[in-house]
Amino acid sequence: MARPFSSSSPISIFFAILLLSINTISSSRGSPDEAATAFFIFGDSIVDPGNNNYIETTPEKKANYHPYGHNGFFDKPTGRFTDGRVIVDFIAEYAKLPIIPPFLQPSASFINGANFGSAGAGILPETNQGLVIDLQTQLKQFDEVRSNLTEELGVEKARELISQAVYFISIGSNDYMIGYILNPTMREAYLPEEFVSMVIGNLSQSIQALYDKGARKFCFLSLCPLGCLPALRAANPKADGGCFEDISALASAHNNALAAVLTSLAHIFKGFKYANTDFYSWLKERIHNPSKYGFKDGVNACCGAGPYRGVFSCGKTKEGSDYQVCDSPEDYVWWDSFHASERIHEQVAKLLWSDPPSSVGPYNLEKLFFGEEKLRIADVVDEGDGLGDFGTLA
Repeated sequence: MARPFSSSSPISIFFAILLLSINTISSSRGSPDEAATAFFIFGDSIVDPGNNNYIETTPEKKANYHPYGHNGFFDKPTGRFTDGRVIVDFIAEYAKLPIIPPFLQPSASFINGANFGSAGAGILPETNQGLVIDLQTQLKQFDEVRSNLTEELGVEKARELISQAVYFISIGSNDYMIGYILNPTMREAYLPEEFVSMVIGNLSQSIQALYDKGARKFCFLSLCPLGCLPALRAANPKADGGCFEDISALASAHNNALAAVLTSLAHIFKGFKYANTDFYSWLKERIHNPSKYGFKDGVNACCGAGPYRGVFSCGKTKEGSDYQVCDSPEDYVWWDSFHASERIHEQVAKLLWSDPPSSVGPYNLEKLFFGEEKLRIADVVDEGDGLGDFGTLA
């Protein structure tokens, strides 16, 4: 169940600070150094590299069939919900790392990191419960990797790898679309702002849990304007072809709260560094002005059926689930009814990698991987910070 907050916990401090106006932390510059030794990824279908291929779930939560992987980069569909690569595949390339494997891939090596993403996953365990790998379960899987790395590398080297790694988190959309909008019980129990606070509170606790395990460098992909997804545009009760603004408002509120919490964490937690950006406005600009960014269509999906190809039927062979596929996915912002094209994944990866602090602040990923001085173990090991228990991991 989603957890309430104790008035004595650090989370209560974060929400107190949410009410204050806090200046953005300016980026500090360090001397060039080695890349981080690992890249750990948590999230939903935006980053799922195929973990859902290995679990019992519904067909729409898997993408291991054609036409997914349409552009042939991987030679076959992998479980990624796009026509090719996803954002973290590009980031790994920029960081001079191999593509990070799914945690559930048999015999995979996690010396360079692990991807725990699961399509349909939420921050709250109730979101698509029993059908996905929720964020709390992903954190438990990280504990397994952390323990295995300690056995493989020894305590000190594992500790260094964990502290120097970058942690990418992209999750939350399903909590609002599935866990709230399509869940009358939640809508009756919580006002929209109360639900946002609960989601953000649970996400904050997860970030703190990773910090306590040794994580220091984070990247967050905030939520997009959810009401502009082809599926949500088609479901708009106004039927005017516009975005479903009531749902987009939840995403915007989530992003604003997350930005305030991250600023707070950077003040409270020693060595906490992060990249974040206004993905909401960035993507909305491409939806409304696609030709400025090399696209021809920002409204319709490349693959799907019905209005805006918003019927989520891409690749399904069930009777009555006909679908169409465009000739050139690179011309489209949207690949299917809910997911962006590879070209969008690549563009946002470049944004997070190298844009200045004014766009990606207070750090971009290039600084987190290469530009900052490597953290010394003495700088990150404090009594009770979670780094001291490497020898006794479960």
